[in-house]
Amino acid sequence: MSELSPRQRAWLEVSPTAIEANCRLLRHQLAPGCQFMAVVKADGYGHGAVTVARAALRGGASSLGVATLQEGLELRTAGIEAPVLILSALRSPEDLSCCLDGRLMPTLSGLDEAKTAAAIAAERGTDRFPVQLKLDTGMARLGGEWQEGAGLVQSIRALPQLELVGLYSHLACADEPDDQLTQVQLQRFRSVIEALPDGGRGLCCHLANSAGTMQSPSLHLDMVRVGLALYGQAPASHLGRDLPLQPALAVKARVSLIREVPSGSGVSYGHRFVTSRPSRLAVIGIGYADGVVRALSGRIEVLHGGRRLPQVGNITMDQIILDATDVDDLTVGDIVTLLGQDGSERISPEEWSTRCNTIPWEILCGFKHRLPRVEI
Repeated sequence: MSELSPRQRAWLEVSPTAIEANCRLLRHQLAPGCQFMAVVKADGYGHGAVTVARAALRGGASSLGVATLQEGLELRTAGIEAPVLILSALRSPEDLSCCLDGRLMPTLSGLDEAKTAAAIAAERGTDRFPVQLKLDTGMARLGGEWQEGAGLVQSIRALPQLELVGLYSHLACADEPDDQLTQVQLQRFRSVIEALPDGGRGLCCHLANSAGTMQSPSLHLDMVRVGLALYGQAPASHLGRDLPLQPALAVKARVSLIREVPSGSGVSYGHRFVTSRPSRLAVIGIGYADGVVRALSGRIEVLHGGRRLPQVGNITMDQIILDATDVDDLTVGDIVTLLGQDGSERISPEEWSTRCNTIPWEILCGFKHRLPRVEI
């Protein structure tokens, strides 16, 4: 995290307190003994993985989920010792070897990967390489076939160098209001556990993402894997209505220039917006190279003094332009809020995602590293 310079043009504000509070709030929805994995992949959904991981662990998370080996190693370099599961596939011996060195748990999708991991552990003279097995119950992405799940578990357990600590799958449609697949996936997953001679004793079995966690306690099993909700965003409007999640990120920028233009002036590339009156335009030092999606051009507002100011013209690489004609007190150097709270007004990632036909996850993960993250 960075210190904010008074000359900084734009930045993200991240609240570790909000992340910690969200973690505690969500944990209270779980049955006693159900663990909480904080998913901090994609640099903590753009919030800063190390900051998020530390806040979530303070809030009671027992483990962390990342997408890549590099993300896991970043946490270890920062001194974070909690269990870390790599949720994507690692197939090369070199990556699995780094995983063992970094005390990171790889995800296996089949017996071939398990044998490779076991051979690496044997070369190192270790008989404890913790791994987890993923099954495909309906996502058609990573994971072994669920119909072969019980056999895979037993085959991996037969490899003495490996310690199979977890069995999991991923929900495909849990955030859909008319979802029926989730119960099918749950039944498939449970059938694998029930087919094991010991009923899965000693395995941490997990299925629920944020939507699954908020949808039904029946999906919680031994652990939940929470991403979006940890950052204060509900994965769907029908989920979490009674949960006071706290958004953990705000996007702010400074006014770099104010100019007066006559009626009929074209604004920005392509002149997609033309002023219909003498106008006062404010140039803000943030653009699509920072993560303000160009498809939002002319579709968003920013906040100043609790009021909304429309963004006009095409969003450019490094600047956006606001129509400040009706705001007399906006001056050069003032701070405006693109995402977050100002007075009684709030602009959410969901508002942006709805306006450019995407999802809040993509909005949050899209902010680039030339925008410093500042803890508040």
